[in-house]
Amino acid sequence: MEKIQSAIAKARAQRDSQTEAPMRRQPLPEQAPAPAAQPNTQGSDAAWDALPTADVSLRHLRKERIVTLDRNREATEFDKLRTRMLQQMQANNWRRVAVTSPGPSSGKSTIALNLGFSLSRQSRSRTLILEMDLRRPSLRKICGLKTERDFIEVINGNAPFADHGLRLRPNLAIGAAQSPVMMPAELLQDAKLGAILDGIEATYDPTVMMFDMPPFQVGDDMMAFADKVDCVMIVAAAEKTKMPELDACEREIANVTNVLGIVLNKCRYGAAETSYEYYG
Repeated sequence: MEKIQSAIAKARAQRDSQTEAPMRRQPLPEQAPAPAAQPNTQGSDAAWDALPTADVSLRHLRKERIVTLDRNREATEFDKLRTRMLQQMQANNWRRVAVTSPGPSSGKSTIALNLGFSLSRQSRSRTLILEMDLRRPSLRKICGLKTERDFIEVINGNAPFADHGLRLRPNLAIGAAQSPVMMPAELLQDAKLGAILDGIEATYDPTVMMFDMPPFQVGDDMMAFADKVDCVMIVAAAEKTKMPELDACEREIANVTNVLGIVLNKCRYGAAETSYEYYG
């Protein structure tokens, strides 16, 4: 763990000395931000409450390694990650975070859902988890959902989120895709999708919008979508993700948006009382 952190820090220092700060979705520091529109709280409350609910099985979720529905020992590390994520996002006035990984099978979807259920235990927050891994959607399977609702219809502009969103908890909702789509990167890059997401944000006024993305290496999907988020969380798998892959992923993402941080997942070692590794 220390070697990985040291290598990451060294690569960042070298890169920062050679490159300028990238463009971000939020206004640049020297620009005066536009006055923030006041959310229609009453309208967003009604829209949120109108979303249909889905029953999720605690037994099924635990089988899929989703452990944060209640406060317990297994949830503790995710709760720490949740708090650190919220602190950094609130300090920068960020709302949208994408979750990706350098390669496949790193547990990014599991991390996103565990964070979502952890956030749902904060009664004054609202969290939306939207599936953007259109090459291999997994949220429906992980959550054990038996529904014909398909977030792809929303992404394509064929239906509003109200027709295809589901609440898993009073303040946690997801948009899950049914099956893969053709040309996902082109779909994610389309300006129309940006307008759709802006509409969802305005209607439901979530505290956090989390996007489950494809792995960075499988194509240009993450880069195509990067201008639509405020920051990106990178999930690395212990003993699997190689440092050059991780560094390339962080470097390229940092050129177009903010890197929120790197989560080391699937780490089998470390002292339990000090560990910040996450099982996925």
